[in-house]
Amino acid sequence: MKIKIFLLLILIPAYSCVTAQQFISKAKIEYEVKSNIQKTMGNGTFEDMLKDKLPQFKVGYFSFTFANNKSVYKFDHWGDVKVPNFIKGGDEENVWYYDYNTDKYNNQKSIFGTNISLEDSIPKLKWRITNDNRIIAGFNCRKAVAVIFDSVYVFAFYTDEIMISGGPCSINGLPGMILGVTIPRLYTSWIATKVTVNGVDENIIKPVASKKYYDMKFLEKTINDRLNDWTPDNDDERQQKARYLWGFLL
Repeated sequence: MKIKIFLLLILIPAYSCVTAQQFISKAKIEYEVKSNIQKTMGNGTFEDMLKDKLPQFKVGYFSFTFANNKSVYKFDHWGDVKVPNFIKGGDEENVWYYDYNTDKYNNQKSIFGTNISLEDSIPKLKWRITNDNRIIAGFNCRKAVAVIFDSVYVFAFYTDEIMISGGPCSINGLPGMILGVTIPRLYTSWIATKVTVNGVDENIIKPVASKKYYDMKFLEKTINDRLNDWTPDNDDERQQKARYLWGFLL
């Protein structure tokens, strides 16, 4: 009898944890996106003078809204610290729409002040899933690592309780939703701050309307052409130029 009671006491909490686990198929996720401005600017006489007039970090908030295995990710608002217009880049204009049913995406990218509409297949990242865990926005997340742009490491944390293989920007492809991302070479992190499951506006989950669409190869060529006159003199400038390219393509 004592053994039965002992087993019951063990099983009840375990059963409660299982039944409490939720699997979400529709939600709005808020991300805090934090970039170290002073490190992304590189070094130099002009850059060092400018750094004294700028905040160390650029902090913006973006929303990822999804339903029916489709999603849209876009800018929502800035943080408390004022960000100069020339630092904002295309953050307020960029839109990422993904249809995981068809493996296609439809994005809008602001490139040097011009909006370009893109349509292409969702790229497949090669992830290595680890045993590390972290709690983000109340969800137990597992760590995974991938490489983008041939040499740039991406560290992500995903949860299988949110049933879409999505993530911020173009980072996706894990067996669940990515709630945390760090890309050290971009000095940028994306961390989910809250997940809202009620009152989700599904009407905003739609492709970007445009008369003409381009693919990712066109975008990469366009950026390289615009940066063609930038000839780096040292490794620091080469890294800075590469960060510009990676940031536009992400």
